[in-house]
Amino acid sequence: MKVLNLGSLNIDYVYDVDHFVRAGETQGSLNMETFCGGKGLNQSIALSRSGIEVWHGGAVGFDDSKMLLDTLAAAGVKINLINRKNSKSGHAIIQKVKSGENCILLHGGANHMITKEDVAFTLGNFQQGDYIILQNEISELPYIMESAHKKGMKVVFNPSPISREIMDYPLEYVDYFILNEIEAADICDGHGLEGSELIEKLHGLFPESKIVLTLGERGSIYKDSEKIYHQPIFKVKAVDTTAAGDTFTGFFIGALVSNKGVKDSLEIAAKASAISVTRNGASVSIPTLEEVVGHNWSNGDK
Repeated sequence: MKVLNLGSLNIDYVYDVDHFVRAGETQGSLNMETFCGGKGLNQSIALSRSGIEVWHGGAVGFDDSKMLLDTLAAAGVKINLINRKNSKSGHAIIQKVKSGENCILLHGGANHMITKEDVAFTLGNFQQGDYIILQNEISELPYIMESAHKKGMKVVFNPSPISREIMDYPLEYVDYFILNEIEAADICDGHGLEGSELIEKLHGLFPESKIVLTLGERGSIYKDSEKIYHQPIFKVKAVDTTAAGDTFTGFFIGALVSNKGVKDSLEIAAKASAISVTRNGASVSIPTLEEVVGHNWSNGDK
């Protein structure tokens, strides 16, 4: 079994600010740092650090991509399927406040230049039973979902950032949804619903899919056609939540691929996500499996 993450690669420009910039306001930043990011890159690194072998597919620019490719390779991610485009790589401008919350402005760049030909070449390296992980930051997603489904691959979809176009995607081909309450409510028109009610409505639309609904400080819920699990968070002091969701996704799928059960996979993902929010940055905040397993979780963190 092989794992492909066909996703975005971004350069993140992170600005520490007193408050998020308001309309018409000019505000000086307290600090600025540059990191490698993009939901695709973050999830590939999380998958690799969870202990599995992962290939990254996607696209970068010719002139500004060295740090992205080097970062993936250093994390053990296989990068030979990444395309280079005559474009700038994707990038993000991230405002971060002292509480750890952030807001993000994205520019797609090469992420939005992926073609059907690129997809066909990439998927040609995989077969029935392999996993493909997708987010909503690259082009040709409907074609990718359809093509992967036809090959018999297991399609994992994290519909972030949420957009109106998602409703036109062939979501019936998704085997695993991993999403938060806002994303779930938009997809199933479940505004006003929370937690168990929301996941029940979403599962009613996609009864063949397995769904992981993240609830922030209330943890997460898993549901499929046979069972439902609730996973609490592990409480820590958060300094930066940028890659928390990507860490959760990578470690959850990584644990499943490593033949862990759903319940154990949820717990491992929650622990990894908790560690990530205690660190600054996106990909650099993602822990290793050894750190997750070796952490003393009996000290009141839970």
